[in-house]
Amino acid sequence: MLSRAQEKLLAKVQKPARYTGGELNSVVKNKAEVKLRYAFCFPDSYEIGMSHLGMKILYSLVNERADAWCERAFAPWEDMEALLRENRMPLYALESGDALSEFDMIGFTLQYELSYSNVLNMLDLGGVPIRSADRTDLTPIVVGGGPCACNPEPMADFFDIFLPGEGEEVTNELIDLLIAHKEKGSDKLSFLREAAKIEGVYVPAFYDVSYHADGTIEAVTPKETAPATVKKRIISDLDSVYYPEKFVVPFIDIVHDRAVAEVFRGCIRGCRFCQAGFIYRPIREKSSDTVNRQAKCLCDSTGYDEVSLCSLSTSDYTGIESLIPKMFQWALPEKINVALPSLRVDNFSEELMEELKKVRKSGLTFAPEAGTQRLRDAINKNVTEEEVLKTSAQAFRGGWTSVKLYFMMGLPTETLEDIAGIAELAQKVVNEFYKNPDKPKGKGVTVSISVASFVPKPFTPFQWEPQDTMEQLVEKQKHLIENVHTHKIQVSWHQSRTSFLEGVFARGDRKLCNVIESAWRKGCKFDGWDEYFLFDKWMEAFEENGIDPAFYSNRRRDFSEILPWDHLDYGIRKAFLEEENKKAHESVTTPHCRQKCAACGAAKLNGGHCDAK
Repeated sequence: MLSRAQEKLLAKVQKPARYTGGELNSVVKNKAEVKLRYAFCFPDSYEIGMSHLGMKILYSLVNERADAWCERAFAPWEDMEALLRENRMPLYALESGDALSEFDMIGFTLQYELSYSNVLNMLDLGGVPIRSADRTDLTPIVVGGGPCACNPEPMADFFDIFLPGEGEEVTNELIDLLIAHKEKGSDKLSFLREAAKIEGVYVPAFYDVSYHADGTIEAVTPKETAPATVKKRIISDLDSVYYPEKFVVPFIDIVHDRAVAEVFRGCIRGCRFCQAGFIYRPIREKSSDTVNRQAKCLCDSTGYDEVSLCSLSTSDYTGIESLIPKMFQWALPEKINVALPSLRVDNFSEELMEELKKVRKSGLTFAPEAGTQRLRDAINKNVTEEEVLKTSAQAFRGGWTSVKLYFMMGLPTETLEDIAGIAELAQKVVNEFYKNPDKPKGKGVTVSISVASFVPKPFTPFQWEPQDTMEQLVEKQKHLIENVHTHKIQVSWHQSRTSFLEGVFARGDRKLCNVIESAWRKGCKFDGWDEYFLFDKWMEAFEENGIDPAFYSNRRRDFSEILPWDHLDYGIRKAFLEEENKKAHESVTTPHCRQKCAACGAAKLNGGHCDAK
């Protein structure tokens, strides 16, 4: 419930619905009747945060408890932040209107390295000291999770706890523990000592990091009750794990404004550049009956007319052929669209296409990732040009006129010939459209090329590789444009400066904490948004702290080097990643998990079980 003073601010901002709360299916409780209050914070705009599945799951999970209340908070846009600071009003959670400082636990999901400055900004706006060492009371406890928690070291000084892995079970365990310590009147250190004993809980203050003279890490030494390595938490049985029956339905359009049904976790493919494909292993699938039931339940409770089947590679779901007809039994009569993101060109079957034709068609998206077969083999994409063209032709025969192709540039072993190959492959896709004798009259084809700049990430075979410099990326972008010879091909790419900064923080260590604070104090925030990105301010922050960012982004690591995340265990054997790195430099592929188990090691976290076997 917002106060009158808060409501008065809403008339002065561009999108007041970002800050009102009160949406369908939002949860309001009597705070006097709960033992713990949890603010789930998304360090980006409302429209992006409300699209995030993890937030939807944990929001409902915590609110299922009678003794806890989870509320939401998002990074306020510039107009709202200015009003909050001008009126000396704190950033508040949407359900109660209370400041973040009034909560027992403040959780941030770290989806993207360029959201780090927003974390500091939200804590400061909410009246919470930004550094863990300055928060001496038991509460609030600041917790971080999400994919960036696999290397949380650049943010180590700002968080009390990180949760590497999946949060459904460990979140409840942490809440139980904090409630017990609140009732005992414990101090913060006593709570953290007990929390560090929970599997999947990382307390960064309980680890000392020492460095060699050249700036590389000498040792990471645990203290207090901390284990030498922290294992990520995973959910073994996705059919029985908690999944929401309702989503909060926003008043305004959000990025992914639809119901989402998760089909499986992990990925069988082993693309060597893809962090998600490794850190979410082992493979665990939901049954098609479970997915169908959950999808229908969400559509019924939200009124959405579209449901997306969510995974890293939806067409790799073994139950896809049985699931789609089940869903169409209720989706078609109710005119609900079934969206399948993350399709692969090597298993986009005629049968699947015929099913998809029954609902309204949007553009199809495929990800060849590289322009030549040599480079696709080096990154272990295991997709051929023939498969790309065959699938495109199949889609065009099915009535599609728009195809989006995702590529990367700056990949290890890449040459300008590989860059030109991107344009050549896109041209061949265009040609496939005009080969179709049944192409719709009066309609042309659009082939969109989206090119991301490659950023080496932890827990991938490329974690040791140097990132291309900004100058190299600009040269490659120019070369790509020079090789596109038709207006039917549209090209977009990521800015090299933001990719550079992402690369610094992806593989950074604790020395970057001071840089992040310095940059934030200079006004840096919303760094993933071009209109707010202050590159020169970031460079000033590095210089003032005596740090060369190229040390983290553009330097090749030796296999023997201790990496900042080596004390976190995501199940993947380091020796396996080394082997995959060497095979990349020889352009040798590894079969996907269903063809042959590569013994990556992730199954050990699930009692030796992996659904790909």
